[in-house]
Amino acid sequence: MSPTQSRMVALRDVAAAAGVHPSTASRALNPAMRYLVADPVVARVQEVASRLGYRPNAVAMSLRTGRSRLIGALVPGIANPVFAPILAGAAEVLSSAGYALMVADPGDDNGRAAEFVEQLAARGADGLLLATASLRDDPALAACRARNIPAVLVNRGSEGMSSVVSDDRGGMALAVAHLLQLGHRRIALIAGPAQLSTGLRRSEGFEEALRAQGLAPDPALQEITAAYTREAGERAAARLIARHSDVTALSCANDLLALGAYDACRRAGLRIPEDISVTGHNDMPMVDLIEPPLTTVRIPHGEMGRQAAGLLLDRIGHGGGASDVVLPSALVVRGSTAAPRPTAPGAAPAARSARRRGPARPGHPEG
Repeated sequence: MSPTQSRMVALRDVAAAAGVHPSTASRALNPAMRYLVADPVVARVQEVASRLGYRPNAVAMSLRTGRSRLIGALVPGIANPVFAPILAGAAEVLSSAGYALMVADPGDDNGRAAEFVEQLAARGADGLLLATASLRDDPALAACRARNIPAVLVNRGSEGMSSVVSDDRGGMALAVAHLLQLGHRRIALIAGPAQLSTGLRRSEGFEEALRAQGLAPDPALQEITAAYTREAGERAAARLIARHSDVTALSCANDLLALGAYDACRRAGLRIPEDISVTGHNDMPMVDLIEPPLTTVRIPHGEMGRQAAGLLLDRIGHGGGASDVVLPSALVVRGSTAAPRPTAPGAAPAARSARRRGPARPGHPEG
């Protein structure tokens, strides 16, 4: 059957070929209603629909059910490797339920994110997945509430909204505990933006891990970045290295910041991990291929997307209040961390300064 003919196949044609009533065929092809039809009948109707090239009329279905079967997703950087598995996991669940996913990228512009919410609402989106939310006074969340659109936050949290996040505090605590076990005591933090739940909670996890070992967090050893970018990580690491020559480890709030720290260390002539250790957070694709491979905190991004989509479908179907899902993190130890090199008392700053004047190590990681 040609593509032109396949567009002409109607539900009644499928029903007739399968030997069932059109209402039965409709239920068999609707993931939300399929449970009302016997499995052998569902299989027969689906086989006939596939063979005839039947495609549901989305406009007719929307008019009949009052739902568009469209879900919007906002991500702050579609090129960021972190979001690809989140979106793939969400699309897997949504597709199996008969929904299509539309993705918009407002970057870090909260006002633009709110505009996208309005546009998606105007197009009849049944719900939204938001990876852009700030902790407080987020315009996109305000637009969702004003429009009464079901929404679930993913990878970030905000009070009063359903969310699926990783254990940010626990994940950062794992990285710091690893550095402490190696013998590091002068550990600096390259933190994420304070207005984001990931930035705040990972900073809290960093400090809690130090206190658990009887060490007082030093604010002078913490740099808060304005964005999760490689460039921001390089600037923060350069400042820390310049001010504190005795720092032996950099704990970064995400992998892009860690890649920036690699750049700063190499420009300063510091070898990783011989002179300074570096940890990241996210285990984004290909950080195991840089030199040295990055020790980082692994987050189950695909599962995050799947659970967020499932939670959103439940809210669309049944409503209800806010609920939160926190997924566990795990530490992946690779080549960017090692025990600090022993030095004679009082010799560390001079030795580090001498190494810093040496030639930079060749190679440059790609973000």
